Amino acid sequence: MVRLSERICYVGVNDTDKVLFEGLWPLPVGVSYNSYIVADEKIALIDTVECGFEEEFLTNVREAVDGRSIDYLVVNHMEPDHSSLISYMLQEYPGLQIIANAKTVPMLKGYHNVPEERVLVIGEGDSVSLGNCTLRFYMTPMVHWPETMVTFLEEEGTLFSGDAFGTFGTIDDEVVGPDGTFDQYREEMMRYYACIVGKYGTPVQTALKKLSGLEIKRICSTHGPVWEKEIDPVIALYDKMSRYEVEKGVCIVYASMYGNTAAAADALAMELEELGVPYAIHDLAGNNAGELGISGALRDVFKYDTIVVGAPTYNNGIFPPAETFMKALQARLIKGRRFYAFGSYTWAGASVRLLNEMAASLNFELLGDGLSFPQAYTREKVDMKAVAQLLK
Repeated sequence: MVRLSERICYVGVNDTDKVLFEGLWPLPVGVSYNSYIVADEKIALIDTVECGFEEEFLTNVREAVDGRSIDYLVVNHMEPDHSSLISYMLQEYPGLQIIANAKTVPMLKGYHNVPEERVLVIGEGDSVSLGNCTLRFYMTPMVHWPETMVTFLEEEGTLFSGDAFGTFGTIDDEVVGPDGTFDQYREEMMRYYACIVGKYGTPVQTALKKLSGLEIKRICSTHGPVWEKEIDPVIALYDKMSRYEVEKGVCIVYASMYGNTAAAADALAMELEELGVPYAIHDLAGNNAGELGISGALRDVFKYDTIVVGAPTYNNGIFPPAETFMKALQARLIKGRRFYAFGSYTWAGASVRLLNEMAASLNFELLGDGLSFPQAYTREKVDMKAVAQLLK
């Protein structure tokens, strides 16, 4: 338990054991599940944490409430990493009443069989008094589930933002991020956004506009540090990514079966280095794919204006890891990018043409027809210097 103010305590936990978030996204530096207590004449618990942390979570909660009962459990988001312990907390605190919006009610029933009489259903702009302070609720649908909302503690300017403004990575001893924390978490915040929220740029923009009138002095998300000193850059980053705004640079993403497409990708990276063009390179199928894999590539798609995808032809199609990446771009409605494709083949080349077709479906600017080369990679056969010049 960490006290954030006279009223607010952090009661979340760190998960250093989970390998994949949502069963998909690598967690090289873990993740936190954040929950908060707001204590006044009445006490509200804001969200819970992932299952498997029952004892640690309950210990934190009990320390924060100091023998008092909990009156309300506010459910900002029903994804199980935040709602798994709802039934557990209802058993521990039989008088607990859940505060949720109408879209949450069937999810509470389906996951936890919560009877409707235990739910106080609130709507846009509604409030609940805890005595000398007020919780006010704002709906933020599709950031990133339809039932998501945020809770604002008006007297302290504290936004309990659910998954919004969250980041991968555990929290160190300092739950409240000091100056410099944003730089420490920036890459993992971008990767979190790209993987989890990236499809929902328009709803994020709608939410940011709705919340822009609030005087936010503290952001308490459900993943990552509490933001007090660096609120402006945190919000600005979400604003930029949800607008699909990028900086000049190249995200090279490739998948190679026998090393020829990989050799071409490495050669392109060396040429871009020579030209001083910012770039990132991601191998989707090699030994390092287990580090960040597609999640790192998606992060850098939200960073750079040019996407280069390399894939050999496989069964007269695109080598599957690269095709999966392209489908991820389509799912996230990525727009406003330049695109180039390359890849090897043995007897019939199809991958570059198909990659271009997928890119065209996203209205990307195609930088030429791409480069499809037969059999082995050689510097004489594959002119990556000319490709780098095209991309700069």
